[in-house]
Amino acid sequence: MTGGAGFIGTHVVAGLLRDGYDVTIVDAGHAGAHRTPPAGVPGAALCRADLTDRPAMAAALHGVDAVIHQAAMVGLGVDLDDLPEYVRCNDLGTAVLLAEMARARVHRLVLASSMVVYGEGAYHCPEHGPRRPAARTAEDLTAGRFEPACTVCGTALTPGLIDEDAPLDPRSVYAATKVAQEHLTAAWARQTGGAVAALRYHNVYGPGMPRDTPYSGVAALFRSALEAGDAPRVFEDGGQRRDFVHVRDVATANLAALTATGNGPGWRAYNIASGHPATVGQMAAELARSAKGPQPVVTGQFRLGDVRHVVASPTRAETELGFRAAVRLTEGLAEFAYAPLRG
Repeated sequence: MTGGAGFIGTHVVAGLLRDGYDVTIVDAGHAGAHRTPPAGVPGAALCRADLTDRPAMAAALHGVDAVIHQAAMVGLGVDLDDLPEYVRCNDLGTAVLLAEMARARVHRLVLASSMVVYGEGAYHCPEHGPRRPAARTAEDLTAGRFEPACTVCGTALTPGLIDEDAPLDPRSVYAATKVAQEHLTAAWARQTGGAVAALRYHNVYGPGMPRDTPYSGVAALFRSALEAGDAPRVFEDGGQRRDFVHVRDVATANLAALTATGNGPGWRAYNIASGHPATVGQMAAELARSAKGPQPVVTGQFRLGDVRHVVASPTRAETELGFRAAVRLTEGLAEFAYAPLRG
């Protein structure tokens, strides 16, 4: 289990141990995810190593039947100075892992991918049908024009559900590295006869999220603000639609995908989502209510690498993996409002 000492990883490892698996965690303790050295999970062996260290990977893979690859730098980062480190951690690290898996004849892989590979979500124009919007411009965002428009007629597009067959359109450095991970694992599966389940996580939240860092998710940023007695600061107009999925559901999806990789070779992607989308503004307001803190402030600020609406179809994961999210947003946020965060 790479990245098994991180936010999502610790929940997945705990689930694996409950199901009787023997687990070895490989985690570098990268500063983007850990402010203190990772402690691992009781009951699982911990190997402190970087994925780009080939001898360490070879040793860690000895006697292994399957790999869950969770390790990655996440989020939009600070600026383009982060670009080489994103590529080193996410893509070179994945390439080394795959090469050593091939040498060790380990043929089952669950990849932690992300909804960011889609770029914008699915949209429909009333006149021109399904459309892929162009990347939003700083000029439009500064003027408060947040909604994507049809590239043919300029009409505002209606967002819909995106499924796993949608074209990939990465719009940030992180997104580009996740697309590369998918392509690398697909090539590995074809060449080795291996099996890969690529889990495209949507917006994951829950206990153990890292506190506010440049690499944190929006839920952690809001939670940290409320803990400090401050109002959550919501970008744009708060109308961005996302699918917030609880980390316990994500752990359940990983266990289901691990079983699925034993059913034969090939590469397959799955949206891991709740199936109940909400706007960022709604999520911030619900979290503030649960925490009994100040209501969110809508700032109009933006990040150019952000997209407007990404809402998933969970059908494939339910049909093929038997996975259906169980934690509703109100329930999950009520817990998250007081749950411990990672230092």
